[in-house]
Amino acid sequence: MQTLRVVLFSFCFVQAATAAQNLDIYFIDVEGGQATLIVAPSGESLLVDTGWPGFGGRDAGRIVAAAHSANLKRIDYAVVTHYHMDHVGGVPQLAERIPVGTFVDHGSNAESGKEADELFDGYQKVSQKAQRRVVAPGDTFALGQVKVEVLTANGLHIGASLAGAGQPNPYCSAVKREEDDPSENARSVGILLTFGKFRFVDLGDLTWNKEIDLMCPDNRIGSVDVYLTSHHGLSISGSKALVWALHPRVAIMNNGARKGGEEAAWQVVKSSPGLKDLWQLHYALAGGQEHNVADSYIANPDEKCAGKYLKLSAQHSGSFSVTNSRNGFSRSYSPVQ
Repeated sequence: MQTLRVVLFSFCFVQAATAAQNLDIYFIDVEGGQATLIVAPSGESLLVDTGWPGFGGRDAGRIVAAAHSANLKRIDYAVVTHYHMDHVGGVPQLAERIPVGTFVDHGSNAESGKEADELFDGYQKVSQKAQRRVVAPGDTFALGQVKVEVLTANGLHIGASLAGAGQPNPYCSAVKREEDDPSENARSVGILLTFGKFRFVDLGDLTWNKEIDLMCPDNRIGSVDVYLTSHHGLSISGSKALVWALHPRVAIMNNGARKGGEEAAWQVVKSSPGLKDLWQLHYALAGGQEHNVADSYIANPDEKCAGKYLKLSAQHSGSFSVTNSRNGFSRSYSPVQ
């Protein structure tokens, strides 16, 4: 009996030690908005966006459930990429359920009107009770060993290329500029997370021309391991100049059943050179069988769902895995040699 206790204790200790070495990222289903929870090996946490308001606190509840799964009692940083309802709307409800240490954003709201003003006022009331940090491209901060670099904010982008990047982008010539986007989408805070050899990029809802400005004529970011699709997989974002140049091994699409996952944008991601897998938070109803991935790779295949998440666990070596919380299906990816 004593021997069994020792074996069980050793197993649990090894499991805990292994988990502590991982960077974990939870892609939480907020029905076509964004809520991405990042937990560093140090235990420090960063949430990118808070989903929608209303729905009986649905999105705040899903975020807190994921936080509890990660053994978090607070969120250290909450990055608000921009002031649209599906990204900042859930802030008041979230703050009622779990403490937030520091809110990170791009500054003032570029939009006005009743809805925009109410959203921003609600955010300000909550952020004034915590710490607030306004960031600009080039700013950095750390979650232990995890480095967070701000690539875009308030319509601006990094001027100099990141270390190891800066090569001419061959996909720029195939992409034409569209009409400029004056909305908050174009002002999204975009970040790059680096943990050892592992790199993950999240550009919020950054739109077409801002992507071109960031990536052309030279690729300022370089390649990444994982790309969260810009703007939920809508076709006003996610050009080849961005997606193909990032050369992701895995892409995560934070779409809803009826939002995002548009055919053209989905095809750009799915056909990206070197892509091993595309995972989706939802089956996109408009895409049909031809423009959705296999069921195993979709967290929520039905429109009315329990809000299952996708979880990514990365190691310092650059290896990582993605697991579907709905069915336990998981795939592992080796480091780039």
